[in-house]
Amino acid sequence: MTISRAKLGAALLAASALVAGHEALAQREPLPSECRPPLRQCLGAPDRESCIVRSMQNLPDHCRKLISERASARAGALPTGMREDAYGADPRQKLDWGVPANGSGKSPLLVFVHGGGWSIGDKRMGAGQKGQHFLGQGWAFASTNYRLVPQATVEQQAADIASAVAWLRQQPGVDPNRIVLMGHSAGAHLAALVSTDPTYLRAAGVPMDAIRGVVLLDGAGYDVGEQMALPGNLVKTMYEQAFSKDPARQAKLSPARHAAAPNAANWLILPVASRRDSTAQSQNLAAKLRAGGSKAIVSPQAGKTHGSLNRELGVPGDPSTAEVDRFLAGLR
Repeated sequence: MTISRAKLGAALLAASALVAGHEALAQREPLPSECRPPLRQCLGAPDRESCIVRSMQNLPDHCRKLISERASARAGALPTGMREDAYGADPRQKLDWGVPANGSGKSPLLVFVHGGGWSIGDKRMGAGQKGQHFLGQGWAFASTNYRLVPQATVEQQAADIASAVAWLRQQPGVDPNRIVLMGHSAGAHLAALVSTDPTYLRAAGVPMDAIRGVVLLDGAGYDVGEQMALPGNLVKTMYEQAFSKDPARQAKLSPARHAAAPNAANWLILPVASRRDSTAQSQNLAAKLRAGGSKAIVSPQAGKTHGSLNRELGVPGDPSTAEVDRFLAGLR
């Protein structure tokens, strides 16, 4: 049975990575036997994206990571002018970054946080064409990896994002006090958490007011407990793996529960219009941010899916990219 796009809800958290990894099955060496059978049934499915997401819930963690790694390997080379560096000792604590080639002085910085249900995903695959686009707009740009669940906790993931920001603030050509965080899916949750709960930036030595703005792309976990309680959450096992079944921990890791000041001052929140859960979570977070003194715009994106919103950001002519560009221009 095909699941409608509106009811997919949180199930689309990792779909774009999973689709790419699934397509690689026919082109690369076979996956281990325990990873193959649940995915092969989706080859001819009418709603392949939904089928893959449902199938992934039955896979061991090492299978999900293997599929994600194979998809990431197809992401291609870095855009001209960008390089990979480590911001920590763990192999996952790396980022791709660059500054505008024709920039003079210090450029404002946009930091992208990839999605993947907190347990998979990659900086290069998630960034797509964003680096080339935003460098061309005069922004320094970085796309960061972070440690993954269950080998790391969500708390450690948020600390990784803050550490990446702290490292980037020390780099030549970067304005340390004009930074925007952007995240997609689980990355939107992490960007929002770091930009509302001051614990993480403070520990990394980064003042909250250095985060001038936040752009969230179709997140649905801003209030974790509410999202986990929704019927039909097809990635409930990923949520439980990331946040446990403890309501107190779920609340602690919910950006909407930290929306009283201090927060980042300016927010652009872009849910997919057909996703009722993402839109509702976005509106709830924005209302609480406004009550805390921040400016927050919610702009549901019509004609987009969870994957296409992220994948097409930075592509010439993309209307969502134009909206982000207008928002960023107002922060310069």
